Amino acid sequence: MSKRLQVLLEEDELREVRRAARLARVSVAEWVRAALRAGRQAAPASAPDRKLAVVRAAARHAFPTSEIGAMLAEIESGYGVEGES
Repeated sequence: MSKRLQVLLEEDELREVRRAARLARVSVAEWVRAALRAGRQAAPASAPDRKLAVVRAAARHAFPTSEIGAMLAEIESGYGVEGES
């Protein structure tokens, strides 16, 4: 269900929105909807404090690591020889 949203703009702001819509070859309404979508996508999904807490919690874990060539060789050795069951 669609809902109406009324936004009051100064005349110069509205003129710029109309110009941008005309350049994009879309209606003012479609241009505004696209701008609102882009704004929502650019907005952080959660607070920075929450993101930092998650990164810090992940950094506290220790995982085994090695040189990439050695890790790949170890992984491939686990596949076994073709034809083995």
